[in-house]
Amino acid sequence: MKLQALAELLGGELRGNGNTEIWGVSGASDAKEGDITFLAGMKWLKEVKGSSASAVLVKEFVDEIAKPQLKTGNPQYAFAKLLSHFYVRPHPCKGISSRAFISEKASIGQDVTIYDFAYIADGVRIGAKSVVYPGVFIGEDSTVGEGCTIHPNTTIRERVTIGSNVVIHSGAVIGADGFGYVFEGGVHHKIPQVGTVVIEDDVEIGAGVTIDRATTGTTRIGRGTKIDNLVQVGHNVQVGRNVILVAQIGIGGSSHIGDHTIIGGQAGIADHTTIAPGTMIGAQSGVLGEVQRGIYSGSPIMPHRDWLKASAVFARLPELKKKIEELEKSIRTIQSPEEQ
Repeated sequence: MKLQALAELLGGELRGNGNTEIWGVSGASDAKEGDITFLAGMKWLKEVKGSSASAVLVKEFVDEIAKPQLKTGNPQYAFAKLLSHFYVRPHPCKGISSRAFISEKASIGQDVTIYDFAYIADGVRIGAKSVVYPGVFIGEDSTVGEGCTIHPNTTIRERVTIGSNVVIHSGAVIGADGFGYVFEGGVHHKIPQVGTVVIEDDVEIGAGVTIDRATTGTTRIGRGTKIDNLVQVGHNVQVGRNVILVAQIGIGGSSHIGDHTIIGGQAGIADHTTIAPGTMIGAQSGVLGEVQRGIYSGSPIMPHRDWLKASAVFARLPELKKKIEELEKSIRTIQSPEEQ
């Protein structure tokens, strides 16, 4: 595909030879002749200049780059679009396997693909053009919207609602019981978890993610939210729209995560925590209580700038301890004779 055609596809401005042939898309370090790469920032300029790529996506033209350049408002987004254009192929409709179990009481939309050994229970509804891979379980009265992709060995329990254009990766469990017990008579008694889970449109859920059903009411994942692998979402949690949850986060029950929040990997969110929209939480942070909009790190969290300063001090604690001991010794040596 010629570079000029890519410029038209992306609505970008071209500098250089528009007849340059582009056959693929790659990061700068892996690119070969015929690939297009992108410049994410000037600190990667040297890497891009040394790349074998035939063209570069840029935000502004860079004189130091001799290769043809394609200017777009967001080079990384353009890079993602080109990856989809060159490599991602739509799932072809292959119909329903005779080796899948489909309840007679289930409702299956047009052009749905259901592979071998999937289990579709009574009352399930699956929207048009969705794909259900092998080993998927969808429990009674659950709904899957249109254009969804449910990857192998995913479990969607009973009475769960999945919106349209949702992607759920392998091994995810949606709608398992929330972790609720009450202690009485020396025994932990289970609190029945009779609520549900709602996953809104355009959500992507990573491999091994678990999203628990509510005790009563709804656990909800807002539209456009993206969840990385191995995240735990507790019962009655409300996750807003367009939230990013990076791998291995644990979110305690009844917490509220505001729209457009970003939470780094391995963060722990205590139960009944509320995080304001637009907040950023650093990796391995410990979060509890009411969190106002801002950028935070640490456990328990503090403003990120303060955490950077505290981290620098923490690394020097052995040195500071030694200096304090030396100062104490010096003070003792200059005490008055009466004090000695």
